[in-house]
Amino acid sequence: MTVLVAAVPGAGLALTSSDFRNSELCVSYARDDCSMKVLSVNVGLPRELEWKGKIVRTSIFKEPVTGRVRVSTLNVEGDQQSDLTLHGGRDKAVYVYPSEHYPFWRTEFPAMDLVRGVFGENFTTTGLVEKTVHIGDRFRVGSAEFVVTQPRMPCYKLGIRFNRSDMVKRFLQSGRTGFYFAVVKEGEVAAGDSIEVVEKDKHNVSVADVVNLYRGDTANRDVLRRVSELPSLPNSWREYFRKQLPNADTEMTAQ
Repeated sequence: MTVLVAAVPGAGLALTSSDFRNSELCVSYARDDCSMKVLSVNVGLPRELEWKGKIVRTSIFKEPVTGRVRVSTLNVEGDQQSDLTLHGGRDKAVYVYPSEHYPFWRTEFPAMDLVRGVFGENFTTTGLVEKTVHIGDRFRVGSAEFVVTQPRMPCYKLGIRFNRSDMVKRFLQSGRTGFYFAVVKEGEVAAGDSIEVVEKDKHNVSVADVVNLYRGDTANRDVLRRVSELPSLPNSWREYFRKQLPNADTEMTAQ
């Protein structure tokens, strides 16, 4: 599926106002071109393994699949979360991780074979990164539509996947968290599908803004307030940031 068609002078292509709108949105995500795509669709089922002397059930191990895959309100076909208290649900139906981060991690872990899906993501993408993707942004992939809900805050099972106890800390410190999609419209997706911008959220709060606040950058009171009131952000996140507001106000008064 082609997202946008660029007008070639003299080619006789008539662009509508919608075309110009989508062109502007596309440039805001992928500044050099409009190649926003799903490179890989990855799924995995629960498995049990031993970690630090205990048997752990996890679905962190995912592998790419071929062909078109059904995406429902709660997950991707062939994928299943192990612990629904921390994973899955409508707000975390699909985990997206930018392929742009893989070179960084290959530098960090040169001995590891970092194949697509290694971070537990359902979609490995290109053209979307945390600094330009906003909470509430809507996208179309294949016949499905999605909305960005929140960054990923990993549990210890990411450390299991990398066999490193410090992986969760390193992951958060890097700011390369990826983000979750909620499914607005069920449909089918496949590796190679273009990612089309449906609507950019008017509140203009990026995934990176939320991650930075979570990592302790609460001095930016304006962003803290906007995030705490952000309609597209799940209520648990908004409540967390609302609790930071009194501290931020006290610090500002003290200065």
